[in-house]
Parts: sequence; structure tokens; C-alpha cells
Amino acid sequence: MNKTELIAALAKKADMTKVDAAKAFNALLEVTKEEMKKKDGKISVIGFGTFYMQQRPKRNGKNPQTGKKMVIPAKKVFKFRASKKF
Repeated sequence: MNKTELIAALAKKADMTKVDAAKAFNALLEVTKEEMKKKDGKISVIGFGTFYMQQRPKRNGKNPQTGKKMVIPAKKVFKFRASKKF
């Protein structure tokens, strides 16, 4: 399912126009992005799951084309953990 199909399904399920559903969906994405940019950003939806950021440490790796060893830098990654009830 892509974004357009998701918005159409939301509009049908909530008995609203596709324009209103798109506005609501885009607002949800913006709020999620803003929260994840915070230091300890986390969004929990009971019965669905938790969205959170996690720090991935730097690690050693190998360039698959040349075989040369390299250091892969640390970075933050976006994760989702589903609820047990999901």
C-alpha cells in the first residue's frame, strides 16, 4: 500500500474527504518527525506499538567492492516495536 492508497483507505474508513484525510495524515507525519528529532523522542500508542529513535554505535566494516576495511560511523535510526496486542 502506498501513501495515496493509505489516504484513500483512511478517508473511506473515517467517512471524510480524501483532501481532509491527506491533511490529517500529513499532520501526523509532521508531528512524528518533530517528536523524533527530540533527544529522547518516543511515541507510544497503546494497542499498536512504539516509535522511537535508537543510537547505533560506530562499527568496523568492509567495502564490498574493494575489500578495504573501513569504519562505519555512529548514527541514529528510527525504529518501531509492535505492541503484544497488535
